[in-house]
Amino acid sequence: MIPKDEDDLLTRSRALCDAMEEEDDWLKREVLSHAGNRWAFGVIHALMEGGRLRHAELRRRLDGVTQRMLTRTLRQLERDGLILRQDYEEVPPRVDYELTRLGEGFLLKIIPMWLWIFEHAEDFRQAREAHSIAAVEERGDSLP
Repeated sequence: MIPKDEDDLLTRSRALCDAMEEEDDWLKREVLSHAGNRWAFGVIHALMEGGRLRHAELRRRLDGVTQRMLTRTLRQLERDGLILRQDYEEVPPRVDYELTRLGEGFLLKIIPMWLWIFEHAEDFRQAREAHSIAAVEERGDSLP
């Protein structure tokens, strides 16, 4: 039996999905992609922890990100209102990034999902292994 608060959440979600227009569905998918994107999540998290940061500081905090990928990620997050970009129009260039209230809210909603995934990582691994074994047995192949 589903607890009342979870049942209410499912009912609300179902109503929203039923009322969703095609454009809303596209927007939902675009914004949700930030939650699963290593660099977008990393930028949002770094700005929540570090406050206002420059491009170079973000790059140092995100081990392995390329300059091109960071720039692309920052543009997408700015487009969606999750971060603010402040260009001081100075020479040499000085640009700062900071998290918006929308970005803070986004992060605070996504963190529990990330924690849940990490807490259940072994369950996912076991399910995948069982699925692979069943697929091999179904095909009649031998296991390596």
